[in-house]
Amino acid sequence: MSLKVEHLTGGYGQVPVIKDLSFEVPAGQVVGLIGLNGAGKSTTIKHLIGLLKPQAGTVSLNDAPLGSNEYRQQLAYVPETPVLYPELTLKEHIDLTIMAYQLDKKTAWATANEMLKTFRLDNKLDWFPDNFSKGMKQKVMIVTAFMTNADLFIIDEPFTGLDPLGIHDLLDIVQRKRDAGASILMSTHILATAQQYADQFVLLNNGTVRANGSLAELKQQFGMSEANLDDIYLAMTKEG
Repeated sequence: MSLKVEHLTGGYGQVPVIKDLSFEVPAGQVVGLIGLNGAGKSTTIKHLIGLLKPQAGTVSLNDAPLGSNEYRQQLAYVPETPVLYPELTLKEHIDLTIMAYQLDKKTAWATANEMLKTFRLDNKLDWFPDNFSKGMKQKVMIVTAFMTNADLFIIDEPFTGLDPLGIHDLLDIVQRKRDAGASILMSTHILATAQQYADQFVLLNNGTVRANGSLAELKQQFGMSEANLDDIYLAMTKEG
């Protein structure tokens, strides 16, 4: 079971930004979404989380169609820019997540408390978002996403604002979720990290899928047998 994107076309108006995208995010794998600024990564993600309506094509998660309640219940999202409710404390954000995903409160709080300790937020449950730094806000978003039992986690530039320890802690959580069978789509410009932790890649260029697959498969598609992900990325940018 997985996320399936088939011939997805869409954008913000009549002229499409992304064109005929097809790829999968299989269960138990991390897929890196890679591309230049303006290549269509954010537009793709906005379609996958339901903020934009496709002009053509289909998206499904474990056979549940995009827009259905079943689809939404299986999805968790960490945006590039943290979005928190200014009038809610950290504790109330976690309680809201438990209600939204219909989680068992005792089990969910045990999971959340473990991650709060990891990110050194366990003594800040009564804090409001205005008291948090950007990095702390990002950690709250990570906790509220990964405390769920989602089948698919979409994380958009998740390392923005995180210190090196926070990045290490996030990657550890990502690996544990992958090992538990979740699908993870990760958009990032940090190519060395993507190469180390992702199982497959989707390379976007000018709103289309230029290549996708494992690193070995990307090397074949670009005819670069000794290349790393950085080399392949640079080769793609030179194609115009």
